Amino acid sequence: MQRGSRTSRRTFLTAGATAAVLAAGVGGAGEAGATGATGATGGGAGTGGSGAQVTGRVTPRDRARLRSLVNRMSLEEKVGQLFVMRVYGHSATDPDPADVASNRQEIGVDSAAELISKFHVGGIIYFTWAHNTRDPLQIAGLSNGIQRAGLAQRVPVPVLVSTDQEHGAVARIGAPATLLPGAMALGAGGSAADAREAATISGKELAAMGVRQDYAPDADVNINPANPVIGVRSFGSDPAAVSRMVSAQVRGYQEGAGIAAAVKHFPGHGDTATDSHYGFPVIEHTREQWRTLDAPPFQAAIGAGIDVIMTAHIMVPALDPSGDPATLSRPILTGVLREELGYEGVVVTDSLRMEGVRTKYGDDRVPVLALKAGVDQLLDPPDIAVAWQAVCEAVRSGELLEERIDTSVLRVLELKHRRGLFSDPYVSEPHTRRSVGTRTHLAAADRIAERTTTLLVNKNVAGRPLLPLSPRTHGEVLVVGADPASPSGTTGPPTTVLADALRALGYTATALSTGTTPSAAQTEEAVRVARAADAVIVTTYNLTAESPQRALVAALADLDVPVVVVAIRNPYDVARTPDADAVLAAYGWTDVEVRAAARVIAGRARPRGRLPVPVRRADDPARTLYPVGHGLSYR
Repeated sequence: MQRGSRTSRRTFLTAGATAAVLAAGVGGAGEAGATGATGATGGGAGTGGSGAQVTGRVTPRDRARLRSLVNRMSLEEKVGQLFVMRVYGHSATDPDPADVASNRQEIGVDSAAELISKFHVGGIIYFTWAHNTRDPLQIAGLSNGIQRAGLAQRVPVPVLVSTDQEHGAVARIGAPATLLPGAMALGAGGSAADAREAATISGKELAAMGVRQDYAPDADVNINPANPVIGVRSFGSDPAAVSRMVSAQVRGYQEGAGIAAAVKHFPGHGDTATDSHYGFPVIEHTREQWRTLDAPPFQAAIGAGIDVIMTAHIMVPALDPSGDPATLSRPILTGVLREELGYEGVVVTDSLRMEGVRTKYGDDRVPVLALKAGVDQLLDPPDIAVAWQAVCEAVRSGELLEERIDTSVLRVLELKHRRGLFSDPYVSEPHTRRSVGTRTHLAAADRIAERTTTLLVNKNVAGRPLLPLSPRTHGEVLVVGADPASPSGTTGPPTTVLADALRALGYTATALSTGTTPSAAQTEEAVRVARAADAVIVTTYNLTAESPQRALVAALADLDVPVVVVAIRNPYDVARTPDADAVLAAYGWTDVEVRAAARVIAGRARPRGRLPVPVRRADDPARTLYPVGHGLSYR
């Protein structure tokens, strides 16, 4: 573990960086970075072991020095800089045996250090399932090991470490890091200040663990309730509102925390019923519809100075009738994104393992076509050896000019320079300990979450609105319902977390998990236990017309016991729970969102959220049940 800027600089020098990088004038911590400070957690854009201030600027002198660095690279080293790759293991040099086996099978290497040495990859992405994210100190150690490997190359170059920490439904790093409400929850809160604060908190904690780029925020406008891949990852259905929140989060990550943000998924993945992980979505918007619905959040991100834009594996015939996915489309990435919208930053693909980009071309052609389309970074190819060699051969054959490769490498190096990787690539253990999961951050997460919880239905029971529940009249509470696969940051099934939170607020609460597809026996058991309760709270998750969860809610509503539904993902569930006496939308099932719902149920917090998407009637989808902006309050 590197401790402070002096250690970072010394390791940087011993890695051979004196001649190759510092003598070229790239980086150099300077006086501020040589003080040995371990970084402040408040204000500014401090990152890294020293908390050096990252300006986000690249001067003409910086650019000239970075070009000199590119010129010293071989073709193979340049091509490697364009790849961002997954790798298994908690350590850069000593992963567990099972992770070594996974690395050998999928990548042909043993470890992250060997991946960097063999393929010169410019970036690594962390995943929970790849065992990269056990705890903050382990993550910081992994990040430092990755940087040591990058700086030990013939031409030393720091590595851009990234992850998908959108919060809400997509989070790779859990407790004790701070988990915050996801995008649609923030959209329900309606506060750009809260969105910016959430991004700043998240970005500062990521930086303290050596993660200098977050693949967030999601800039898709979710106008299709059946969208299986975006949904609550979007801020909402109104382009203007989404644009405001996207701009705020870009500034939070980049100006508030000093790390790179990456908006996704260009040119817009919000109106599809197909998941691009498993199929090839087609967006049928006209060009004018695209301009008014999909484009504004990306334009707002560009206006806010976004560092990176991620492509979508979708077909948009109005923008490119060739049938190619946007990731491989020169008319979309060069013609629309660069020429029409004026974007000059880094373009990264979505994962190249996804089916949406692999349906038309082989894995050897996809990376070459992506670069020809205008991409700079190639994310997570199925086989790095095949992809890396294919790009090298395309240059040697003349299909791709080496100058084209140089252009993208320079963009990537400029991004690393802006985010402080040349001046201060390491993180320190004391800074990590002080910066991740602080009381201030956790309190802010709870405060923001309370402002997002949305009360959709609150019927009169015994002459008064059911919510808030009084412990005097409804002290015995049964919590039943869905327990979806938990994102990082949950301490247990939502039913358990909700029951624990209610007990802490003075209720006698019992948890009974019935899952997302409760059986008839589970429903009967829930009904039996509910007869002894004063109130029943049901967590629902993505209700469909055939969902057994609907039968559970209906069976409980037949009892002489009030029923409260908490929709822990899509707010659209309210259209399929007409029997409930009260319905709340939490927009997520991490602890912070579930605990906020508990405080609203108990009356310790007022429901302030407003629907950021319309909810259509279940029996007539052409009609709106609840419009954008709907939300009830307590008197």
